[in-house]
Amino acid sequence: MSYMKLQQIQQCLNSKFYDREAEIEALMTALLSRQHIVFIGPAGTGKSALSSMLGKIVEGSQYFQHLLTPFSTPEELFGVLSLKDLEQGIYKRNIEGMLPEAHFAFIDEIFKANSAILNSLLTLINERIYYNNGVPVTSPLMTLVGSSNEYIEEEEGLEALFDRFLLRYEVEYIREEDSFISMLKDEREMTMPTLTLDELNFHQNRVKSVFISDAIYQTLAKVRSKLRDEGIRPSDRRFKQSLSLLQAKAYLEGRFEVTRTDIALLKHALWETIDQKEKTEEILHDICHDTVEAFIERIVPEFEDVIVNARNAMIRRTPNSHATVSELLIQGKSLFLEVQAMHRQAPNREELIQLKQDMHKRLLQITTDVIGF
Repeated sequence: MSYMKLQQIQQCLNSKFYDREAEIEALMTALLSRQHIVFIGPAGTGKSALSSMLGKIVEGSQYFQHLLTPFSTPEELFGVLSLKDLEQGIYKRNIEGMLPEAHFAFIDEIFKANSAILNSLLTLINERIYYNNGVPVTSPLMTLVGSSNEYIEEEEGLEALFDRFLLRYEVEYIREEDSFISMLKDEREMTMPTLTLDELNFHQNRVKSVFISDAIYQTLAKVRSKLRDEGIRPSDRRFKQSLSLLQAKAYLEGRFEVTRTDIALLKHALWETIDQKEKTEEILHDICHDTVEAFIERIVPEFEDVIVNARNAMIRRTPNSHATVSELLIQGKSLFLEVQAMHRQAPNREELIQLKQDMHKRLLQITTDVIGF
């Protein structure tokens, strides 16, 4: 099952929704990683229309959508109480067709959730379990999209709910005048490519196999350190969950290895309060978007260390030498992929072309030597 269909879906969504490329990438990434996402922005920005596409993209899936108000009751999300069971003193809800049975869901004005709804909603989002009369019911929920016109206030007690959304995106009105005019003129009826649930499960499982190198883990540790210096402290759990986003982003682009530039996606995941958002974005930009000169200055010593250590391991000829060299080769190939990614961003930089060719030649030589080792 080719990932090309995923890209076709993404392209079709980009054609349908003007000036929403980032939000569409986020939605597809959340879909592949089985994570949740919240869109924050004014009414009329297409949040609900975009989110509803999840139910249309995946054939055979159940989709649930609802608008919360301060007066919403649990029945609206989780189903009415069974009168038959109630006669026997059993408080069991009829969840058929409701949120606990949905694969995908969109909850508009989710921060209007009151205390009567909140605990069940938190457990369902986080653990994919709904307790019906105390009996745990496993939910097929993959991705829940929340939306709100505004951020939460500290005194509202909704921090736990906000934390359940790994991705947070601000959605604005169409920015570019040309896109705005095109949207006004657009009367097309588009046929959307679809996936079956089996196909989606296949892709979700493949996402888990996308390789994350030690260099990426080290970069994430650097991100964590820089954020802490600014008093921004995402939980260890949030960092761990974010790995699935990086894998999904790489897979969506047809790669089976996470690169340094993928980490920039986490500017939408690693802040906790709105006042941290701008600094988080700045730190991730500085770390993930080197200038070409700074990039080369960082990559070359790392790659030289890989080559030297691989040569030394082969010279020592210990029982673990072959495994050590193989691991170093993986690190070297990861660095090579970073150079490829940077070259795509700056295709006319001769030094990147030369570096890429040199790294390829030396990795090929080490690989040949290992085969004969």
